[in-house]
Amino acid sequence: MFAYILKRLLLMLPTLLGVLLLTFVVIQFVPGGPVEQYLAEAKAGMGAGGGAREGGGMAYRGAQGVDPKRLEQIKQLYGFDKPAHERFVQMLGQFARFDLGRSFFQNKDVWQLIKEKLPVSISLGLWTFFISYLVAVPLGVAKAVRAGSRFDFVTTLVILVGYAIPGFVLGVALLVIFGGQLQWFPLRGLTSSNWDELSWGARIVDYLWHIALPVTAMVAGSFAVTAMLTKNAFLEEIRKQYVLTARAKGLSERQVLYKHVFRNALIPIVTGFPAAFIGAFFAGSLLIETLFSLDGLGLLSYESVIRRDYPVVLGTLFLFTLIGLVTKLISDLCYVWVDPRVKFD
Repeated sequence: MFAYILKRLLLMLPTLLGVLLLTFVVIQFVPGGPVEQYLAEAKAGMGAGGGAREGGGMAYRGAQGVDPKRLEQIKQLYGFDKPAHERFVQMLGQFARFDLGRSFFQNKDVWQLIKEKLPVSISLGLWTFFISYLVAVPLGVAKAVRAGSRFDFVTTLVILVGYAIPGFVLGVALLVIFGGQLQWFPLRGLTSSNWDELSWGARIVDYLWHIALPVTAMVAGSFAVTAMLTKNAFLEEIRKQYVLTARAKGLSERQVLYKHVFRNALIPIVTGFPAAFIGAFFAGSLLIETLFSLDGLGLLSYESVIRRDYPVVLGTLFLFTLIGLVTKLISDLCYVWVDPRVKFD
């Protein structure tokens, strides 16, 4: 297994390099680079008309009419006074030291920005993850045991309806009904404005009060997938020969289900557990964060792309890709933990 892990770790390097290289090349040709945006804002501030904006990162036609010395100073400020290949090599050196760089427009380190936005994404992701698994897995087992019954039909109908409604649409409906008309829940934010003045008990209640609607909107899709996956996995195992043998030996249905079926049926769920858990931290929903005015990683990534804040775009991409590759390795190793029959060789 050690050789397999080492091989997978070494394969991460070209994957990371390929992702970063492809993204770096693409952003060289995206219109409206940071230099052009800076010049456009400067012209707007002085009341001047803006020129054409084209060719972000390679040629700056939006800089026409600007003093050449001033233009060179701005390019040097953002590091665009160097050729693209030198900037790429410099970026790789920084990432090798886990230096994600500094934001062009927010004047903060990328690490600091991630730390500031992380609590919101953790709150959304972890609640979504735990509710989905703690409710959906037992529900999937119950549906498998009662397959074809009225309970199975009704719960399947409810799950599919919830899955068919996009999270953003459900969030809008929840806001309008429970936040606007009934005014049971707040419309925005993760905490109230008087958070610092509240006691610990009041803070917990206030936090749960604010997080209820966005988490409900996010749970709908993942809940349905987990529940149906659990049901299908259990149904497949229940129909196998070893289950009939266990029943023939006189074991109770509870022993058959939880001692023999449960472990085998959970293989596809447990192996996806690391990815879902890590995704809870970093896979924030942009639409949900925007709708409920939650300043998380999803909103940070979107704003960085719009403003062409390349250090934030590339820094977060490097970090999330690295975490994704490590998580994939952990998921593969879970196969051995759940099912010792699996051999990597």
